[in-house]
Amino acid sequence: NVAVRICRRVQPMCELMGMSANVPTDAEFSFTGLIERGGGSDIHRDGWGIAFYRGRGVQEFRDPQPGVESDIARLVKRSGIKSTLLISHIRRANIGGVSVENTHPFVRELWGNYWTFAHNGQLRGAKKNLHLGRFKPVGSTDSEHVFCWLLDRIAVAFTTRPKSAKALWRLIDELTREARVFGVFNFLMSDSRHLYAHCSTRLHWLTRQAPFGSARLKDLEMSVDFSQQTSDSDVVTIIATDPLTSNEHWHRMESGQIAIWKNGRRQSF
Repeated sequence: NVAVRICRRVQPMCELMGMSANVPTDAEFSFTGLIERGGGSDIHRDGWGIAFYRGRGVQEFRDPQPGVESDIARLVKRSGIKSTLLISHIRRANIGGVSVENTHPFVRELWGNYWTFAHNGQLRGAKKNLHLGRFKPVGSTDSEHVFCWLLDRIAVAFTTRPKSAKALWRLIDELTREARVFGVFNFLMSDSRHLYAHCSTRLHWLTRQAPFGSARLKDLEMSVDFSQQTSDSDVVTIIATDPLTSNEHWHRMESGQIAIWKNGRRQSF
C-alpha cells in the first residue's frame, strides 16, 4: 500500500520486535517481516540485530549493514534457531554513527544473567543528566547510555535478584517514568526471565494460541499456517513497533504503558 509506506517513511525512527513463548519457537516468520523493513519496504537501513535466549546464554547477531542486504540476516532466517525469548531491532540512525557497537540489542550481565535492551526514539539530554556508575556504554548512542543507567539503578536497589518479581517490575516502571521525560522511549528489555515493553509513541502486540490459524506478512508475499506447526498448549506473544501481519488483530499499547510477559503470557503488577 503506497499510502501506508509514505506515511511510515516520515517517521525516521527504528523498529522493534520481541517474542515471548512457553516453548522454544522458531521466529523466522516474524523476523523475515521485520528485516524486510530494513531497506526493502521501509527506510531502516542503518543496521539490525537480534538476541536469542538459549538456556542461560544469549546468541547474538548484529550487523550495521541494511537488513535486506545482509548475508548474516539471511543466515539467521535459514538457521531455524528456537528460543522462548528474543529481542530484535532495525535501525534508523539519529544519535551515534552506523557501526556494530551502536547496533541494538545491547547486552549486559547482572546477577549472573544476561540482560538485553533495544530502543526506538531519541532521548535528548539523557547522556548529560542520567549519570552512570558500574555499567558503561561501548558505543555512542543515547539508547545504550540509558540501558546502562537503568542497570546501574537496578543494581544499587537490589544487590541480588529480589525474591519478589513484582518489586523489580515496580522499580523498572519507576525508572522508565524518569527516563521518558527526555523524549521518545519505546523499548524492549529482558532480564532473561521476562520480556518488558514500554510504549512511548507506538508499540503493538498479539498472542497466538489455540486454535491457531494462518498469518500473512504485510511487507512480503509470505504466509504461514501455524496450526501445522504448533500444539494446542503453545502460547507465543509477538511485540512489534508496527503490526507485522495483515490478517491478525494486533493490540496497540497506550502511551506511557509498560507491559511484561513471561512464557508468552502477560503478567499483572
